[in-house]
Amino acid sequence: MARLIGQAGWRRPIAAFGIGALTLLLAACLFAPGKFTSSLDIGKDRSFTFRYSGEIYLLPLIEAEKKARFTPEACHADDTFDERPCRPDELAEQQKAWEAQQAAKRKSDAQAAQYLFGGIDPGNPAAAQEIAARLQRQAGWNKVTYLGAGRFAVEYVLSGRLDHDFTFPTVERFPMANAFVQIALRDDGSVRIDAPGFGPAGGGSGAAGLMGGLGGMTAENDAEKPNPIDGTFTIRTDGQILANNTDEGPVAESAGKALAWTINPRTQVAPMALIQLSPR
Repeated sequence: MARLIGQAGWRRPIAAFGIGALTLLLAACLFAPGKFTSSLDIGKDRSFTFRYSGEIYLLPLIEAEKKARFTPEACHADDTFDERPCRPDELAEQQKAWEAQQAAKRKSDAQAAQYLFGGIDPGNPAAAQEIAARLQRQAGWNKVTYLGAGRFAVEYVLSGRLDHDFTFPTVERFPMANAFVQIALRDDGSVRIDAPGFGPAGGGSGAAGLMGGLGGMTAENDAEKPNPIDGTFTIRTDGQILANNTDEGPVAESAGKALAWTINPRTQVAPMALIQLSPR
């Protein structure tokens, strides 16, 4: 019994550390794209239209919807330390400790939700619909439908004038939502477009690499698995393209030039472009 308690004693801190590390990961990357098409039209007069059509995953919902199951730890003989079948009282003790740990986790998750998710607890069955309703109140979110397993089908279109920076997505009362696409204005009249959410695991939010990994994770059935990231991002402009990291470079179109990226788990670098527009 002493051996059993000793092993459980050091395994539990490791399990707790794993939960904490996962919480930090999800806090850094709440959203990830699935299958999508996205485009950004920028006029040299500073008019713009951004579109995103397809899937968005809310990663904490994926974690919250996993069914937690008790898995017994191995028991060992006191004299030889060889693995042996656990006695009923040992299994009962392990399950009691596991249930206490689950209760503590639910409490800490609910407390974290008050800050990270604007008061929405991802473990609440109504959380997904509450998030969908919150998004649809915001400008641009024309369609938000929850499909289950942390996945939303969305249609987003927003037009305006670039007299300010722009980030997608943003969610009301979510202080730490990570960016798929960012537009930053410079004093010289140029704008830099970065798409960290469409990049590899090592850069920015790492959502492309993350979703590539999530696509292969185990689940009760294939319908519960997140789809690997699979999409396209296109920038069209009549402004001067100063820099970009596409494979093919700018392609001439009737109204200007287009830059296009194919996004999937093999994507090596997040899309980037620098475009000169007319002075303000």
